[in-house]
Amino acid sequence: MLSLQNISMRFGAKILFEDVTCTFLAGRRYAITGPNGAGKSTLMKMLAGELEPAQGTISRPKEFGVLRQDQFAFDAFRVIDTVVMGNGPLWNALEEREVLYAKPHEELTDEDGMRLGELEGIVGERGGYTAEADAAILLDGLGVESGLHERRMGELQGGQKVRVLLAQALFGSPPALLLDEPTNHLDLESVHWLQNYLCDYEGVLIVISHDRHFLNSVCTHVADIDYETVIMYTGGYDDMVLAKTQVRSTIEAGNAQREKKIDQLKEFIARFSGGTRSSQVMSRKKEVERLQTSDLAKSNIQRPYIRFDMKRTSGRHPLEVKGLAKSYGDLQVFEGFTASLARGEKVALMGRNGAGKTTLLRSLVRSATGFIEDADRHFDVDAGLVVWGHEVAVGYFPQDHTDSIPKGTTAIEWLHDFDPQASQEELRGLLGQMLFSGQDALKPTSALSGGEAARLLFCRLMLQKPNFLVLDEPTNHLDLESINALNIALQKYAGTVLLVTHDHDLVEEVATRIWHFDGGRIEDFKGTYEEYAADTQEKAS
Repeated sequence: MLSLQNISMRFGAKILFEDVTCTFLAGRRYAITGPNGAGKSTLMKMLAGELEPAQGTISRPKEFGVLRQDQFAFDAFRVIDTVVMGNGPLWNALEEREVLYAKPHEELTDEDGMRLGELEGIVGERGGYTAEADAAILLDGLGVESGLHERRMGELQGGQKVRVLLAQALFGSPPALLLDEPTNHLDLESVHWLQNYLCDYEGVLIVISHDRHFLNSVCTHVADIDYETVIMYTGGYDDMVLAKTQVRSTIEAGNAQREKKIDQLKEFIARFSGGTRSSQVMSRKKEVERLQTSDLAKSNIQRPYIRFDMKRTSGRHPLEVKGLAKSYGDLQVFEGFTASLARGEKVALMGRNGAGKTTLLRSLVRSATGFIEDADRHFDVDAGLVVWGHEVAVGYFPQDHTDSIPKGTTAIEWLHDFDPQASQEELRGLLGQMLFSGQDALKPTSALSGGEAARLLFCRLMLQKPNFLVLDEPTNHLDLESINALNIALQKYAGTVLLVTHDHDLVEEVATRIWHFDGGRIEDFKGTYEEYAADTQEKAS
């Protein structure tokens, strides 16, 4: 069990939450929700003891698993050892036991012998004799191949390290789990494995995620940060949204009544302050002071609005691919890939990380007509033909978009470069739709967060109005409100889509066709994700 008692936290003049009291109980799985900047990670750090609240106390169990964010802290250790370190007492016992066993036999004292007995007891009680096998099961489930288990952490890529650190947090089934964005860098298969694992977990789980399906599948309760407090809801994310609508209506109606009452009192005071009703005026002034003892809490919910229009429609067959092949040295990513797309089809590219999804997109957009930057055209393929159809205009959202938005300009200036004829009002309107209001439009591009950069790229796509969207992991860095807005926009979009994402709901609700990558092959399934999953299950049985 973890509990907060009268917790407050602010950064400068901004209040994140104030005088919060709540309890997280064993056997329940909690999501912490709220838009980017609401204080989700701050609350998680306070629960983990990494950050002290401005006031209040926090009670937590002696042992708990935390998804660590420092990818370099374990670079000198083997992958399998890094996972076992998740159980601190076990790892310390194993290390101490190894030191004692390394002593020459004749140098072992009676005290050493007694200590070895104690250590063997700790190792046995904490599953030390099967620790490496148990760690390997977690790593396999999270998509870390067995060939990497004996490697040093420093040899792994960033996404692989995150998976290892997630396995570390899960190892030993601690009584509490604190997981901040555990689905980042996981492919859909690994996300499903993690969902099943956490649903069987018996301790208290507290998780932050921008994956709606994951939260609905895993969580039994939601702790939502809004109105400068933490409000508890029963159920998953969608249940919270429904309940919150009712709560928000009640709170905001109360705010409106309060403000109306203040206006009425002030009007009375202004009319009679110089007359004979001094006692009534004083009474009204006291009433105004009572109502104004604190600022009215406002909801921090911000909903972007995304709408993809087209300047013109493409031909009926916007893309033909024949015999496409790509390799990196001896690694054959794919070969002989052939497909034809009809206008309006929406294809989800699925498969394990590293299977070649981004490589295929880059192999296609290199020759695309439309809004493709020069840097994206310098990409070689081994063989094959890619033919873009009549009037096709491609809009591209790259997975790594750090170089897409240069430093040294502002958000609105960068956007203006893509349509010099656009008025300031039009540009500010687009930016406002994506939550760049007022002075935010003048924000230096060097100061943009990951989420802001992604929203600015969507502004560019809405400005360009392409009829073919190529989106590579567009939900990275987006909060749940933004992902939901993107989902709705893609469902309504009349153009053609190629989409790489690990967001289950986005695949399920948008895709009309699946390209599944596995072992150098690309399966072209002409149907929805639900139909694909049913077909896969039928073949497996």
